[in-house]
Formats: sequence, structure tokens, C-alpha cells
Amino acid sequence: MPLTRISLVAVILIALAAILLVLAFGLLLTHVKAALIPIPQVGQMAPGFTLPSQEGTPVSLYQFRGQWVVLYFYPKDQTPGCTLEARHFQRDLSQYAAAHAVILGISVDSVKSHQSFCVKDGLHFTLLADQEKKVAADYGSLNNYMGFKIAKRNTFLINPEGMIVKEWIGVNPNHHSAEVLAALQELQKKN
Repeated sequence: MPLTRISLVAVILIALAAILLVLAFGLLLTHVKAALIPIPQVGQMAPGFTLPSQEGTPVSLYQFRGQWVVLYFYPKDQTPGCTLEARHFQRDLSQYAAAHAVILGISVDSVKSHQSFCVKDGLHFTLLADQEKKVAADYGSLNNYMGFKIAKRNTFLINPEGMIVKEWIGVNPNHHSAEVLAALQELQKKN
């Protein structure tokens, strides 16, 4: 029995609905999987890594043992919130240096993108390219945004022994540098 025009349209609509359902389920599964990756907790050793800097040279977390490290993840170079956050860290750079702290920014952007960001905005601290998205995942800071994987806006304060001593999840870039500095100074008073 040949398919009528109406039944052919119905078959096509059912097939399209099935495809959309599979795509929606895949997207949901990706979000659930990302949510299941735990964020390292205060009191844990910071997961180690080596990534290329904006200059293309490898930078390892281990090379900063003996210093405080502000490890901040951000979504995208040269976007409004990320630019504001980076400029505030740059503005406060001398205060971080006085506290024996280094700033390491991580996004999934390329080395070339980081170079451009640093030049355009006069950034003089290290940005690291996590293009394989492994370090962001290790820190529970990988987000699926409209089908693209980007870093979540999270920050980890790491003490000179390599332990996470403070974390900020989903930070507000407007005043984040000031709150990190305040926490750093408070923790250093206790030691």
C-alpha cells in the first residue's frame, strides 16, 4: 500500500521529533556529566598541571611552591566580565606581589588569544591556555554553554604548600580581586 502524502508527512515529523529528542537527551547528559565532576575542596592539595602561558612557555603549578597562588578560571578572553575581572587583578597586582602571591588565569582559549588579551588590556600576569579542557575539568570548572565548553568563573587560593585554602564558586567579577586580597591578607595574619 503506497504512503499517502499525509502519512509521509507524519513519518517525517515523527523522525524529526525523534532526532530532536536524542539531541536534547545528549545535551542534558553533557550537563549532568559536567555537574558530577567534583570541585576540589578546601584542605585538599591542588591538582597539579602544566599549561602553556600567553608567551607559549610551559607553566607548572608546582613551580610556585613556596608562594601563594590565586588560580582563577574565566570563560573567555576579551569579553566584558572577563576583561573587568582581569583589569581588577592587574590593578591590584602590586598588592598581590607584596603578599608573595602570583595570579594565574585559566581559560580554554588559545595562546594566541591570551597574547592578544594581554596586549590589548595591559595585563602583566600569567594567563594559561587549557585548550584540552583538562585542567578546568580537574577543578570542577568546566561548563557547557550553548554547546561550547568554556571555563566557569571559579577561583582557588592555594597556599605555599600547594593546598587549597579558600575557594570562590561562580564569582562576581566586579569586586572579586578585592575579596581575594582580603581573604589572602586574613589567612596570612593567621599564619
